[in-house]
Amino acid sequence: MATKPTFASLKLTLNKEVNEVVFQEKTIEVKKYLPIEDKIDLVQIALQMSEEEGIYNEALLDMYFNLYIVFLYTNIQFTDKQKEDLPKLYDLMQCNGFIPLVIANMEESEYTMLLDYMERIRKDRLKYKQTAAAVIQSLIQDLPRNAEAAAKIVEQFDPEQYQAVKDFALAANGGRPIN
Repeated sequence: MATKPTFASLKLTLNKEVNEVVFQEKTIEVKKYLPIEDKIDLVQIALQMSEEEGIYNEALLDMYFNLYIVFLYTNIQFTDKQKEDLPKLYDLMQCNGFIPLVIANMEESEYTMLLDYMERIRKDRLKYKQTAAAVIQSLIQDLPRNAEAAAKIVEQFDPEQYQAVKDFALAANGGRPIN
């Protein structure tokens, strides 16, 4: 039987190749492969930023997903100031055809994989939110906040104001007792 090759002897490397595309006389690099940790970050950020009260805002999901594709797959440098208004940044790139150009120059398997990851995670999260475990977890997370609010109400309770309300109600009821 032949000896087993070692992993190191395979001399594997990450694919750092890029596709080059010209946009407004500038050469833009679009990565052919993005490491899995970066793919996970891209999908997680898009989902997290587009969630509103337990559901996903489709417009925000599309915006964040495409913005982070541009941020992570291209060599374009953005300033912090430019990133302050992400909807404006998205609109500028979308209206000028830049986002579709980047996506068209990605490896098709990369784009398909990202969409698949995002859709599966989204479905799993929505399904989980409908389970008893999710409801219980939500109650546990909200309990300290609700207890704190209740403590403030008790702390701010003024018996004199309560008595004034009772006296007003008694007078409004023609002096008859209120149950």
